[in-house]
Amino acid sequence: MKRLIPLLALLGTLFGHGAAQAADAATEKPEAAETADKAPIALVLTNHGELGETGEPTGFYLSEAAHPHEVFREAGHPVVLASPAGGFAPVDPKSLELDDAANATFWKEFGGESDGQDGRQGVAGTTAIRELDPAKLAGVFFAGGHGTMWDFTSADPVGDFITAVDHAEGVIGAVCHGPAALVAAKAADGGPLVKGRTVAVFTNAEEKAVELTEVVPFLLETRLGKLGAEVRTAPDFSENAVRDGRLVTGQNPASARRAGELFLEALEE
Repeated sequence: MKRLIPLLALLGTLFGHGAAQAADAATEKPEAAETADKAPIALVLTNHGELGETGEPTGFYLSEAAHPHEVFREAGHPVVLASPAGGFAPVDPKSLELDDAANATFWKEFGGESDGQDGRQGVAGTTAIRELDPAKLAGVFFAGGHGTMWDFTSADPVGDFITAVDHAEGVIGAVCHGPAALVAAKAADGGPLVKGRTVAVFTNAEEKAVELTEVVPFLLETRLGKLGAEVRTAPDFSENAVRDGRLVTGQNPASARRAGELFLEALEE
């Protein structure tokens, strides 16, 4: 009998260790399932690649897509790359700063050349926002870049899509020139979505600093102000991200990551 006691103790230890591992696994599984079950976020890029009448290329600004994308992915959200028309989304070549780790990761996964003969670089195969179901999204985030000033401003499809996301109580985010998407978006009462809301956008002073005041079709700070938004500004090219309920906006490339973080904060409430 005495010989059995150590053996029983050893067996108890082994089974106890196995039970502990099972308990650990049981606590890990819900976390994995929770991550897998998180609703996707639509990250919208511009399809427009010409800078007005200058003959210069433009498009989406890489860090304004890459930094929020990294934030969303790290939080466990699937991300759908979308655009107003679907298909190829050109990148602003001035933004291809691949010494930035987030930029490099995003570009390695999604970047490339267009199928055309122009040799433009960007993201191929984005989903047209008309093909997305706003009710199945956690929210939508509009990356900036000067191209947005030409194709984010229409009611159909962009403004109507934002209105539908808002109706579904999703989070709406945008950075730099991305808030051009808010121009045609409507609130539940039919008025401008931004009326009475605090936002941050690429400022008139910043547009002047990059010498594009006379190139863009309108000044974003001025236009959203006329729609009733309170535009909160910071010194040129410094971080400035603002959250007003389920609406999150950032002023410039330096604000992209913080805007992504505030977007997640809004999702968690």
